[in-house]
Parts: sequence; C-alpha cells; structure tokens
Amino acid sequence: MSSPANAPVRQFSTPVTAAQGRILDAALDLIAIHGVTGTSYQMIADAIGITKAGVYRQYKAKDDLVIALIEKQLGQLEDALIVAELSEGLPRARSMLLSTVVDVAVAERQRASTLQFDPVVARLLAEHPPFQRFNERLYCVLVGNSSEEGQLVAAMLSGAVAVAVTHPLSTQMDDDALRALLLKQARAFINLDVS
Repeated sequence: MSSPANAPVRQFSTPVTAAQGRILDAALDLIAIHGVTGTSYQMIADAIGITKAGVYRQYKAKDDLVIALIEKQLGQLEDALIVAELSEGLPRARSMLLSTVVDVAVAERQRASTLQFDPVVARLLAEHPPFQRFNERLYCVLVGNSSEEGQLVAAMLSGAVAVAVTHPLSTQMDDDALRALLLKQARAFINLDVS
C-alpha cells in the first residue's frame, strides 16, 4: 500500500463552472466534426447562444480550451487510476482500470475520436507536463512497467483502443457488444488474467 507521502494525487480536480461546461460540451461536439483548427470561438458561441466574447471570458486562448477538454476526458479515468495505484497493480484493480478506459472510449467514441488524432491535441499532450505525468501513471499501471518496451506496449494499447472504437468495421456495433469484445481483446493484449 502507498504511504501518505507518495499517495497518488488527483491531477484534474479543477471545478468547471456551468458556463464552462456548456462551452466545453459545444466545443467537443464541434471539434468532433471540424477538428480543433476548424472550430472557431464564434462557432462555439453560436452553438450555445452566447457572444464570442463570452467564450473568451472563460478561455482566453484556444489552447486553454483544448487543455480543459483533455482534462475533462482524462478526469473520467482518474478515480479508477487512483484505486489501481493504491492497490499496487493487483490484477483486479488493473482490470477495473482497463474497464474504465474501455467504457470511456466506447461512450465517447463519436466525439472523442477527433481528440485522439487531432494534431493540436497531439502537440498539447506531448508538451503539457500534467498530461505526460497522467499518461505515464495510467500506462504504468495498465502495462506494469515504464521501460521502453512498456512504453511501446502502452502506445500500442492506446492506439488500438482509439482506432477500434472509431474504425468503420466497428461503427455499426452496439456499444455493449463493442465494449465486451474490446475489453476481452485489450486484456489479452496486456496479458491481464483476473481469474
């Protein structure tokens, strides 16, 4: 068990106001269609019936808005990650974390696929230290190590899940069927046996 000095820390607990939540939801919907670069503050404002200045009041720069979107997405995984970290990699805790990753990917498959592959998002994920730390924590628990080989396995797992939920071969699949099959394959991919 982790000691209080090195206990996992919640990274994405910044509260979002109701106005920010509406902006983020509209932005995510628009980005899913137009990408980050193709989505303007005016489009977001029009979608929720406010002025462009109202969007700027909440998010001074588009990078700030995209960072808030990514934090919101990653925040959905944080509770399961902390439980898994406190369980020191026990297979059941790792399995629950993997289930949460798959659940979020499937639930957000229509909107979040663009976030996974948008060049602006990729740049921010690579440059923003909180995202780097979170991803390192997440994949270290799921894969079991942070060696170069572990990092490659983590990258492959991340890519496989992201592509699987948006691939034309799976877009017609029912969410429950996709979730079950994806979880089965992801467990096999990282050799996670919870029996």
